[in-house]
Amino acid sequence: MPYFMRVALFLFCLMALVDCRKPRRKRWTGQLEMPKQSHMYKKNLDVTKIRTGKPQPLLRVDDHDFTMRPAFGGPAIPVGVDVQVESLDSISEVDMDFTMTLYLRHYWRDERLAFPSTSNKSMTFDGRLVKKIWVPDVFFVHSKRSFTHDTTTDNIMLRVFPDGHVLYSMRITVTAMCNMDFSHFPLDSQTCSLELESYAYTDEDLMLYWKNGDESLKTDDKISLSQFLIQKFHTTSRLAFYSSTGWYNRLYINFTLHRHIFFFLLQTYFPATLMVMLSWVSFWIDHRAVPARVSLGIMTVLTMSTIITGVNASMPRVSYIRAVDIYLWVSFVFVFLSVLEYAAVNYLTTVQEQKERKFREKFPCMCGMLHSRTMMLDGSYSESEANSLAGYPRSHILPEEERQDKIVVHLALNTELTSSRKKGLLKGQMGLYIFQNTHAIDKYSRLIFPAFYIFFNIIYWSVFS
Repeated sequence: MPYFMRVALFLFCLMALVDCRKPRRKRWTGQLEMPKQSHMYKKNLDVTKIRTGKPQPLLRVDDHDFTMRPAFGGPAIPVGVDVQVESLDSISEVDMDFTMTLYLRHYWRDERLAFPSTSNKSMTFDGRLVKKIWVPDVFFVHSKRSFTHDTTTDNIMLRVFPDGHVLYSMRITVTAMCNMDFSHFPLDSQTCSLELESYAYTDEDLMLYWKNGDESLKTDDKISLSQFLIQKFHTTSRLAFYSSTGWYNRLYINFTLHRHIFFFLLQTYFPATLMVMLSWVSFWIDHRAVPARVSLGIMTVLTMSTIITGVNASMPRVSYIRAVDIYLWVSFVFVFLSVLEYAAVNYLTTVQEQKERKFREKFPCMCGMLHSRTMMLDGSYSESEANSLAGYPRSHILPEEERQDKIVVHLALNTELTSSRKKGLLKGQMGLYIFQNTHAIDKYSRLIFPAFYIFFNIIYWSVFS
């Protein structure tokens, strides 16, 4: 290679090397560059961030066996309880139970959960920690259904204090049995109780007690029921014995309910009373109006049956008599007796008409003599009186001898009837006169039926109210 070509190649390589070492300008992107942070803008340390290496938790949950109760092998652990009743949702007479929503809180001390703290502040956890530590196994005795609320998350709270004291709270709705006595229904008062007890631990391992006595039970002043008046809430406690497991501490939440009577007055008592009074209307209707009196009696009987059926449908099938049963069935008897009263009136009227018809057939010319008031009972009579007894025309007048015989027979019958009536009245036997006069039965019924029904109401309300 010639000498000048080697020199030119050397200069070209030198220029290329110099150009590579020159600083290049950055291309404009339209964004401003932020200066690098100095040591004054360091991030705050996140205490919840999991660092590499073994963590140091405040609660040493993994260091202990929480399947055992605190102070296992020692004396019974005291567990205090308090309850705040949020609502009394429903009372069912048919199922004999009640539904209550409440806040149930437990208080105990577990030294295994103690942690060092300079500010003596507690730590609050949700339901996830409950599955890792020991908690009391309290359950509701005689409960049918119960659940812990989970909207929007499980309504469970656990608060741990530095010295190991624990507060365990949950929101529960429970449906429990209530033994009700309906002998005075609907003028009754019911006493129900919600019972709490440890399921596994006897009184030798766990002592369950009300934390603040009667003050351990709090209720909302706005609690009310449509059918009951809540009179009193109070707490009690006692020991319960099971033959196979032993003695257990049991806590009671007792409350008394007094039933409102106004609803049953409108729906049961008032309609039943109206039906009884309506059945009395038949006493003022003519006994010859058979369709009117029969239809009125049947309507009142069927209405009373419907009222009794409606009351029994909303009540449990008990084997004893209730107060409302006494009132309804006595009212039903009054209505039924009013129907029987008309049956008696109609029957006696028919019998009386048949007797009169037979008497007319036997003595055809003396039909009107029973109603005569002009003849003397001693047998003295005039010819004009004998000929005009029943308004008979002259063509029907009998001969003298036959007429005298018929009149003597009529006088004998009339005299016998008059003497029997006088003897009955003197001896106080008014029943014969009443049954012979059908109008008198209705007249006496107008007074007897209301009087006895009013007397029954006075006795009933004085006994059960």
